[in-house]
Amino acid sequence: MNSAHPSSSIRQPLPERMVGALRASFSLILMSLNTLVLCIPIYLIALFRAVSPDGLKPTWTALAMSIAEHWISINNLVLDAFQTLDIEVIGLEELDQRAWYLVVANHQSWTDIMILQRVFNRRIPMLKFFIKQELIYAPVIGIAWWVLDFPIMKRYSASTLKKKPHLRGKDLETTKRSCERFKLTPVSVLNFLEGTRFSQAKKTSSNSPFEYLLKPKSGGAAMVLDALSDHLSQILDVTLIYETKTPSFIEFLMGHKPRIIVHVDAIPTSEVKSVAMDLDGSVSNRKTQAFLNERWSRKDRLMGDLLEHRS
Repeated sequence: MNSAHPSSSIRQPLPERMVGALRASFSLILMSLNTLVLCIPIYLIALFRAVSPDGLKPTWTALAMSIAEHWISINNLVLDAFQTLDIEVIGLEELDQRAWYLVVANHQSWTDIMILQRVFNRRIPMLKFFIKQELIYAPVIGIAWWVLDFPIMKRYSASTLKKKPHLRGKDLETTKRSCERFKLTPVSVLNFLEGTRFSQAKKTSSNSPFEYLLKPKSGGAAMVLDALSDHLSQILDVTLIYETKTPSFIEFLMGHKPRIIVHVDAIPTSEVKSVAMDLDGSVSNRKTQAFLNERWSRKDRLMGDLLEHRS
């Protein structure tokens, strides 16, 4: 009789893993169908926008953003159908869907984007984040990113710049031109300032002075601040905390029971301008970097306090 116990204890977790795998599979299938169906009207909008005069292009972009918000809402319904999420949001007040925002956040998992979309959908303009120029040619979603005016980031490799030095700085010009379109319709630009997902190995190799974060990079934020200096309403400094293990995207879809904390700190644009602008009114990368370093120190302490309080 006792010899049966080890094998039964080994088999016991299998049903739970199978349920998680089915949950993730159904979620992925339904989200993929949602993407394919709602990409059809966005493709039509892309066609109309391509042949429209410049004055009408912001209208087509706004319509595409409305469809994208429906896409996010349906994805949220899919998640709710297969799991119960415990998300605690702190500081989500007085937001405006007709305003301009720069949203900065720490980055731990691809799940972060789904959480942020869930929290901010229809509270502020749809979140847009920097994408590499090559991704515009991605099947299905590449055209959608183009018509939604996602900011395009173009980078040349060191070897390419060595062979063609005249290209130096052209990548920055491409990104700046992309940011100029932000002035046409209300926008929320999402920037994961660390540039990559957090891990202990990355923290060690980069000599990060923080306990829970990598070093922030100022380039993208400074570019958005410069492009939207007269339009930006607030900077939303978002801190994402997964109380136990940070889930991968698939682990999240399989079912995530531990609490997720989303702390939002709204920073007035005037406060940013007072420390990040040079005397001529242009954005200083150096001053912006110092400002972000100070914000990241606050964020690191906040993460430690919240995790200790709930442990």
